[in-house]
Amino acid sequence: MEKRVQASILIIDDDAGFSGMLGETLQQEGYRTVTAGTLEKGMTHLAGEHFDLVLLDVRLPDGNGLAALPSIKSVRSSPEVIIMTGFGDVDGAGLALRNGAWDYLEKTSGMDSILLPVIRALQYREARTPSPRAVLFTRSGIRGKGPRIAACLDFVARVAPTDAAVLIRGETGTGKELFARAIHENSRRPRGKFVVVDCAALSPGLAGSILFGHDRGAFTGADRVHQGLVKEAHGGTLFLDEVAELPLEMQTVFLRVLQEHRFRSLGGRRDETSDFRLVAATNRNLEDMEREGRFRSELLFRLGASVLTAPPLRECREDIAELSMLHLARLSDRYNVPCKGLAPDFLESLLLYDWPGNVRQLFHVLERAFAEALDETVLFSRDLPLEVRLKARETSRRPPEPETNESPPVSKKVRGNEPFLRLRDVRNEAIAQAEREYVDRLLEVTGGDIKQAIAPSGLSRSQLYRLIKKYAPGRRSGGA
Repeated sequence: MEKRVQASILIIDDDAGFSGMLGETLQQEGYRTVTAGTLEKGMTHLAGEHFDLVLLDVRLPDGNGLAALPSIKSVRSSPEVIIMTGFGDVDGAGLALRNGAWDYLEKTSGMDSILLPVIRALQYREARTPSPRAVLFTRSGIRGKGPRIAACLDFVARVAPTDAAVLIRGETGTGKELFARAIHENSRRPRGKFVVVDCAALSPGLAGSILFGHDRGAFTGADRVHQGLVKEAHGGTLFLDEVAELPLEMQTVFLRVLQEHRFRSLGGRRDETSDFRLVAATNRNLEDMEREGRFRSELLFRLGASVLTAPPLRECREDIAELSMLHLARLSDRYNVPCKGLAPDFLESLLLYDWPGNVRQLFHVLERAFAEALDETVLFSRDLPLEVRLKARETSRRPPEPETNESPPVSKKVRGNEPFLRLRDVRNEAIAQAEREYVDRLLEVTGGDIKQAIAPSGLSRSQLYRLIKKYAPGRRSGGA
């Protein structure tokens, strides 16, 4: 069988003997292999290297492989995934395939039975890789340049031109609706409506009327015909926000609508049709809800064909500075006041906080700080809420990790020969990136005039010169 030369395969399995033997077998077939004994090490490799295929064990020391599937599929290289287990489980196989796995294999079946699915998965991947072509892509308000956001945008670009249903997972405040809008605006139906259904607000008694509409006289108070949201989405996209909250009885009804795109309004005498593309979002674990009987397995199957995981802000710290400056610029426009400068301690505090509420919480904090210092020209850390400042203080005062002369093990490599960075180094790198972007923006707004730049920045002349020398040595500055 013809196969892709030097395809890269990542084996995530804590059984060193099995993974070593499997890796050697695949290398003999001409593939490049890397092994990792934990999910954490596997995700480290995926963050910095390109892989075509991941062979993933289910039971790992630091987590469940099935639960990690969406995160693995959302990395930039979007590898195919084959689940391996020493314990046969029909339910597990179904769950794996619904979440995008290529296959679900038992380790006891032998190396030959694993090799054939590997070859087929790589042949499929090579065949589906599109030729490079110019594509006009709309970000729909999504900001960020980091690898996690880039991987999500790659996913949107791939799935948007199809009519496949998409499930967007992610914590509260990660911008799931923005990704849904991006899918709509980059689809074949951007001129159609993007209709949002807030499933958390659907009471069992009103859900049918809101979704499917009603005829006059269908119930007490129905004095005119009402068009439901499903019909309104005809020719466009229907976005089920917080789909886990959809009433159980309505899930059953909605399944038929998804399968046939036909429905009947309350009190109606004939079926109607609606050609819509479905996108859903949730911050809940739908698989757990399915096992508990609170979410229909058939609906989960229909939604789980294409899954996007919106990353939390704490995993995208390199984007915090850009997000903050853009939002503060919007606030300045809204209140018709000059753009405010950001003191270094303000940005540092933002970078050191974990943001459990993600981008939504960041924007709320910025709005509060902006209001607190509405008449001031510079924002300092003192303008931030106490909990943000305390967290930044706690993090910055942690003792540094002890230095070691030991070379990092192979499993810690993330790209080329560069060792995986320690948390302290990542933090320093994020702060440096924020300062660099701030200096570039400051010089752009003030036209490089030092006198004009000093006042809004809250920096002394010597501090500003030091930052310019460090981050923008080629920029000529006037007004000195």
